[in-house]
Amino acid sequence: MPNLPDPVDLAVPAFVLLVLAEMVVARIKDRSRYCPRDTLTSLLLGFGSTIAGVLAGGFVFAMAVWVHQFRLFDISYAWYWFVLAFVLDDLAYYVFHRSAHRVRWFWASHVIHHSSQHYNLSTALRQTWTGFFSLGFIFRLPLFLIGFPPAMVFFVAGLNLVYQFWIHTEVIGRMPRWFEAVMNTPSHHRVHHATNPRYLDTNYAGVFIIWDRMFGTFEAERDEDRPRYGIVKNLPDFNLLRAAFHEWWGIAQDVRAAPTWRARVMYMIAPPGWSHDGSRDTSETIKARWEASQLKSAGADDGTGPLPHSATQL
Repeated sequence: MPNLPDPVDLAVPAFVLLVLAEMVVARIKDRSRYCPRDTLTSLLLGFGSTIAGVLAGGFVFAMAVWVHQFRLFDISYAWYWFVLAFVLDDLAYYVFHRSAHRVRWFWASHVIHHSSQHYNLSTALRQTWTGFFSLGFIFRLPLFLIGFPPAMVFFVAGLNLVYQFWIHTEVIGRMPRWFEAVMNTPSHHRVHHATNPRYLDTNYAGVFIIWDRMFGTFEAERDEDRPRYGIVKNLPDFNLLRAAFHEWWGIAQDVRAAPTWRARVMYMIAPPGWSHDGSRDTSETIKARWEASQLKSAGADDGTGPLPHSATQL
């Protein structure tokens, strides 16, 4: 087995230099892109995530090795297997990422990454402390079962994470059309981080935006609807522990107060915002209300008057 380096460790100096460079650009062009307290929170969350990763890394690797012994095929370390592993790992990331927005248990860890109301390279470092607890690693287990060696999978996963760093920026507008068609870009990922109703639950890609195009979750950035960042209910302050654990606390409170066992389970596995009495908004209800308002506005603009009641209940 080759001794493969950790791409993220190698990229850290570049991460630091790029964040500093972006800060300089922001200071010249638009100081609102960086907020010192927000950036410090992102950096501290990233540091805590690194510690959590080290603590859980041995167990995750041991589990990967255990699953790998039941592999269907023996896959070598030839270069073409690295390419295939990279593509399949990115597909696994898409499935994980989509689940992280649609299942509250996974969202409780992932929400940390979306909690900043700013969008810059430091946001890329705002990572979860509880990924091991939420079981996010299970989405890569099929790769080990297929036969990809654990070291290979963790290496390409590191490359995937390194790629995703540069797309967390507003400094870069649009890339060439052919690149935007295939790859994830700052424009596509700004949409993913946006709270505008049009953009909710879209563009889950890690590296290849083709997964979103294939599975119907793609949305292009629009100049007339500039992204607004954060989460639907933004955090009131920069408290580090609140940022790291607020959704877990919310789950615990909801489960304790739920009237039935079904409701208790649903508060953990249903989409964020689900409630047993329908009193809260999910991304679907927010989008539906927005779409209804758009239809109503379009009807007024073209002189047809108000839409029928049924048309506003999408």
